[in-house]
Amino acid sequence: MNTGSITARRLLGRIHELGDIGRDEAGRLVRLAASDTEKLGRDRLLAWLREAGLQIAIDRIGNIFGIWAPESAGGNAALMLGSHIDTVINAGIYDGCYGVLAGLEVIETLKSAGFQPARPVVVAAFTNEEGVRFAPDMMGSLVYTGSLAVDEALATIGTDGAVLGAELERIGYAGAMEPGFLIPHAYIELHIEQGPVLAREGQSIGAVTDLQGISWQKVTVAGDANHAGTTPMSMRRDAGHAAARVVTFLRERVRASNAPTVATVGCMAFEPNAINVIPSRATFTVDLRDPDEARLQGEEAALADFLQRIAAEEQVEVHVERLARFQPVRFDSNIVTLIEKTAQARGLACRRMISGAGHDAQMIARIAPSAMIFVPSIGGISHNPREHTPEADLIAGANVLLDVVTSLASH
Repeated sequence: MNTGSITARRLLGRIHELGDIGRDEAGRLVRLAASDTEKLGRDRLLAWLREAGLQIAIDRIGNIFGIWAPESAGGNAALMLGSHIDTVINAGIYDGCYGVLAGLEVIETLKSAGFQPARPVVVAAFTNEEGVRFAPDMMGSLVYTGSLAVDEALATIGTDGAVLGAELERIGYAGAMEPGFLIPHAYIELHIEQGPVLAREGQSIGAVTDLQGISWQKVTVAGDANHAGTTPMSMRRDAGHAAARVVTFLRERVRASNAPTVATVGCMAFEPNAINVIPSRATFTVDLRDPDEARLQGEEAALADFLQRIAAEEQVEVHVERLARFQPVRFDSNIVTLIEKTAQARGLACRRMISGAGHDAQMIARIAPSAMIFVPSIGGISHNPREHTPEADLIAGANVLLDVVTSLASH
């Protein structure tokens, strides 16, 4: 059945309306998970789901589901679409939100076309994908797959001291359903690339084949605070210098490699953080990513060896805490091929590619065949108010999703 195309004006309008919800006094978009501003975004999403005539379900971790289950769907397993609506601090308007709203738009388009699905179609908005306020990231989908106990997740303490479970109760999104109550037949996530490849190559659609493995660690280096002017360099236990050596080691190691490994130190803090005092403590994070599990393990081992060496050479103490660890994901080859063929049928340039960012799809892939569709990000910019995808590409991606859903929900 030819279901036509999505209603571009409705989709684009909702993206911009949701993008205006959660602005702070400086105009920054800040919808951290389970915050007052995210509640406003959740409320608006629920209103749209109700307007579309969908059944609404919320599970204990706060994941939101809009369910379309006409009689034609019978008791078959559902096709799930989705992403997230929480943001980073000072975010753009497309990350995550595009996938959720495009999923809703696809369902509304199919309903309007009189399409009778052979299985339910569900749009999901997963809790705390970004992991800014509560760790780890992709928490809602992680809990949904049973990979993290719901009670453990609900007890998570945020960066502001708040407890996730209490915050979900406070904003009215502590649902009654057990996570995993609906195991999908398949899961498709439409997302902006958040990288420069599609835009640079003039491609409209990315069919995502793999997703990088991610290793997050927090490293604490303990030395001695002392006077910056009177302590000879040879007699220092300088935690700050030791931390700086780790940053340089990671950068030089990755740059010297021909592998696609990336390494980032995104957070660092010194104590006592005074201009004339040698740091007694340095705390920093390490983000390692690689699409190959063996290489990722190798990078983790190399870092561990270097930290041991630093401890001996700088006479400091080093403590490492693992914050998150996700293995690389290979998406369902049949769905990837379907995405390619669908894009080509619409006359859209498409390429297979690896995702450098983490997404809810990598969690749902543990329990169901999954895949992702990417659209271009201008300049590869994301997690930034300058995040931008041209309207034509947003519409094209949603139409590819529409055709993929039409195919997968037809049998």
